[in-house]
Amino acid sequence: MEAFLVSTGIVALAEMGDKTQLLSLVLAAKFRKPVPIILGILVATLLNHAGAGAVGAWVTAVLGENVLRWVLGLGFLAMAVWIMIPDKLDEDDAKLDASHHSVFVTTLIAFFLAEMGDKTQIATVALAAQYASLLWVVAGTTLGMMIANVPAVLLGDKMAHKLPLKWVHGVAAAIFAVLGVLVLFGVD
Repeated sequence: MEAFLVSTGIVALAEMGDKTQLLSLVLAAKFRKPVPIILGILVATLLNHAGAGAVGAWVTAVLGENVLRWVLGLGFLAMAVWIMIPDKLDEDDAKLDASHHSVFVTTLIAFFLAEMGDKTQIATVALAAQYASLLWVVAGTTLGMMIANVPAVLLGDKMAHKLPLKWVHGVAAAIFAVLGVLVLFGVD
């Protein structure tokens, strides 16, 4: 249960103000069809995070316990720093056209590609390597993505301007830093 709760919380906080959350806002403004957008985000996140989690589980099997501890600890500390760097939505991400595809397929493809190499995908790799339960990590990181992105789709631009993103990023960075220190010192 710890893997699920930690994964949910970290990703929900890390996703605030992230490029994929900005993409959710763009999709909602452009297509104004929340249900297929939300379903596209869900499927893209499940696919992306299942793959990232599998990589994390594989890394656990390949690396020795001591090397893994250092990689994970330093990785969590790096995530603490990275999360404080604001994301921007690339122009290519914002150029969406659903004329040949459904809103669902457009969202699925755009969101999956935008999530590649993103903070939350890297966090999913690290969390899957940290915890023994791939299923609970992927379920948690997916729920965290949905917690951050569904309101962005439903409430759009109004919500984005009311959240104190620096505070949210600071809390997420602190959680990553604490996890990094705990892992480095071998605290379970």
